[in-house]
Amino acid sequence: MHFPVVFELGPALIPAHLVFEVAAYGVGLALYRRARSKQGLSADQSLWLLAGAVIGAALGAKILGFLEQLPRNADSLSDPAVWLETKTIVGGLLGAWLGVEVAKRATGVAAPTGDATVMAFLVGLAIGRIGCFLTGVEDMTVGLHTDLPWAVDFGDGPRHPSPLYEIGFCLAFAAVLHAARKHLRPAGVAFRVMVLGYLAFRFAGDFLKPRQPVLLGLDAIQLASLCGMVAAGWGIFRRYRHEANHDRQAVPLH
Repeated sequence: MHFPVVFELGPALIPAHLVFEVAAYGVGLALYRRARSKQGLSADQSLWLLAGAVIGAALGAKILGFLEQLPRNADSLSDPAVWLETKTIVGGLLGAWLGVEVAKRATGVAAPTGDATVMAFLVGLAIGRIGCFLTGVEDMTVGLHTDLPWAVDFGDGPRHPSPLYEIGFCLAFAAVLHAARKHLRPAGVAFRVMVLGYLAFRFAGDFLKPRQPVLLGLDAIQLASLCGMVAAGWGIFRRYRHEANHDRQAVPLH
């Protein structure tokens, strides 16, 4: 296989990354709309939350992606391509989470809404990572050089196929969360478990990728992942504690 993979459609050459990115957004949106229909939000509330997620994801993906690339692109700050090309899923996820929370406060939505995004995020990401794999080294998501038997030669020698690792993790994690959905209560826990699990995977998996450590031997994505894991873990703890307190108060006194 020659990387990057490009599909021929008549005279047009379409990058595989673009094809699978569009497919990822389409499938993710369909799964989200299906799950969202059960939340009882008004059309205006849904629109504002979607806007918060999109704006937050775009900003988060760009900012963290830029910070992750900054050590190697410090001399290229004036190049618009550096700003346009750099982005990261971790930043997009955390930015979308923050953007939705801001939108919820602005619109008076108090109920947790993140659970509707769990399958959309994991399945959509798995599809999108196919495009990352087919793009090869240019996508900057492949792993370090290795002599393991399942290594893939992207054109510069065998490397860890990190996008394939992520695809396998996302699909397996989605299956586990779907099977355990009845036990992931109260509302909001499933989303935070997803965030915690995915960020833990990224924190560990990025040790297999080319990195630019900035603090304590960790790169910007790993540091952001740690912060997100703490926030998600704290959110899970708070929800379980609130649920336990509510159950105690509901017990009739004799």
